[in-house]
Amino acid sequence: MGRYIARRIVQAVPVLVGTTFIVFALVFALPGDPIAALYGDRPISASVQAELRERYHVDDSLPAQYGHYISALARGDFGEDFSGRPVTDLLSGRWEVTLALVLTAFVLQCVLGLVLGSLAALRRGSALDMAVLAGTTALLSVPLFVVAFALQIVVGVELGWLPIAGAAEGWPRAYVLPGLVIALIGLAPVARLTRTSLIENQRADYVRTARAKGLSPWRVFSRHTLRNSLIPVVTYLGADLGLMLGGTVVVESIFNLPGVGQLLTLSIQNQEGAVVVGVATMLVLAFLAINLAVDLLYGVLDPRVRHG
Repeated sequence: MGRYIARRIVQAVPVLVGTTFIVFALVFALPGDPIAALYGDRPISASVQAELRERYHVDDSLPAQYGHYISALARGDFGEDFSGRPVTDLLSGRWEVTLALVLTAFVLQCVLGLVLGSLAALRRGSALDMAVLAGTTALLSVPLFVVAFALQIVVGVELGWLPIAGAAEGWPRAYVLPGLVIALIGLAPVARLTRTSLIENQRADYVRTARAKGLSPWRVFSRHTLRNSLIPVVTYLGADLGLMLGGTVVVESIFNLPGVGQLLTLSIQNQEGAVVVGVATMLVLAFLAINLAVDLLYGVLDPRVRHG
């Protein structure tokens, strides 16, 4: 198991390098002059411009700029904005908002997805099963921003149950509505995957053996059917937890939450390339860490992995 973990960590290195290079290249290709955009209509002397361009390697080629960034990243430096503030300082206080949003969405998605998928599998062919399938199909066809605006209007404005913007009211009130938006997007795959996996395992030989031994239906379901059915679901949830970090970029902008996603959006608008790449690198690292944690969880759900 130790060698398996070490191999996974080594495999993550080229993923990190490749991903950061793609983001860096996209930022490099953005039109406009970031130094000129920094000062807007205010006059700036040629000497100051030259100093900033040399300091941030603005006029260097793409390989040269990326080489400077990777060299700094190896020393734990994620870059700084044009005002000299480190990216790590800019993220101070914002990670708490993003993590609270992601964990709220993840819990809602897990609970709703597993419950709906389990009920649909246990009542296969019933009206409830048909409703779950129809509802999840509808969710898959609706864009995230449409769901966000609809919930803001109905739940926030019309009913007045929850705030529609800002984090002033704290957790959980300020995070339930945006968290629900993110959860609903991933809810459909979780419910459908849970349903399919449970139906397949209900026909397995070990389930029939457990029933023949006289075990109660609940014990058969909880100890045998559900546990083995969770392996593909955990695979999806682990990957989706990382993707949720990307979903916060849109949701935090819509709900005006001062998190990492909002910082990334503002940095793109202000052409703060170093901040964009630094934040993206941190998100990639978080995604890789989550995937590694999911691999370790396999050993809990399936003992065969521990001996692989």
